[in-house]
Amino acid sequence: MRLGLNCGWWGTGQDDDHLALVQRAEELGVHVVWAAEAYGVDAVSVLSWIGARTSRIRLGAGVLQIPARTPAMTAMTAAGLNSLSQGRFDLGLGVSGPQVSEGWHGVRFAKPLERTREYVEIVRMALDRKKVEYHGAHFELPLPGGVGKPLRSTAAPSQHHVPIYLAAVGPKNLELAGEVADGWLGIFLSPEFTGEQIGSIRDGLARSSDPQRPFAFDATVPLSVHDNVDTAADAVRGYAALYVGGMGSRTQNFYNALAVRMGYAEAAAQVQDLYLAGNYRDAGSAVPLQFIDDTSLLGPQARIAERLTRYADAGMTTVTLAPYGDTLEERVAALETAVAAADQAGILD
Repeated sequence: MRLGLNCGWWGTGQDDDHLALVQRAEELGVHVVWAAEAYGVDAVSVLSWIGARTSRIRLGAGVLQIPARTPAMTAMTAAGLNSLSQGRFDLGLGVSGPQVSEGWHGVRFAKPLERTREYVEIVRMALDRKKVEYHGAHFELPLPGGVGKPLRSTAAPSQHHVPIYLAAVGPKNLELAGEVADGWLGIFLSPEFTGEQIGSIRDGLARSSDPQRPFAFDATVPLSVHDNVDTAADAVRGYAALYVGGMGSRTQNFYNALAVRMGYAEAAAQVQDLYLAGNYRDAGSAVPLQFIDDTSLLGPQARIAERLTRYADAGMTTVTLAPYGDTLEERVAALETAVAAADQAGILD
């Protein structure tokens, strides 16, 4: 198993600290850094900035929002980052949520699975330097009745394949990831609850054109190092409440639905009620300690080593660490502790 890094949101006044954390991660042998985007700073600028200041760590878009770019633009971006980084780029894609898709990008959230399938097919076509001609329900290239014609990318052929990851939470989206992608970006992943998720991905793989192809499982996991587990969990409560309570609408929140499937239906409803009412602190307090512990790496080094072993046993290819701490020094120390824990457990590839 390998380790990754997620620094959190960029463009919020901590960019220098984030970059220092990435550079320390590279020194420690961390495999990949993932950069996300919502409705602030885009991930492409961040990865370009990181790529120019590192030499080995892989650059992961985790994720580029499907409603934000045409498939061709995403393929152009992937080709550019892959070329400039000498093959270090990993392309993560996701549909975001209805609030961001419709409220920020002005793109209807209807039929996200169908849209994702078409999007990935066009991106692959462009990256493979095929003439892009596509006739789908959501994308029509070239546009009919106009002067456009099928075009082939002018980017030079690359020996470095760009792997495509899908961020997926629900069972149907997990199946789609297995069918059309090279890897999965998971979130709120409990080692004890991976059977349902990996099973759905395996179902998709079985339907794909190459069921035996390599497939990567990458789980982003909050990391909070402290001798007291309760204290370590408190650092993660706001993050858990945001996703379970507020990342989406009352009727369409994939993370809330995941918590329900994990057996936390009553707590998930309470967290959502409090969060949507604006009671963010109370929503964080309402997140069960067990849920946070299930989906995070909490405690001292020995306990983190044991939890990392469980992720490896569950079949994760990569555990991407999201270190918590009030200062850069605390976050670096947490990252160093996790790397030492993984080495102690003997699970690093």
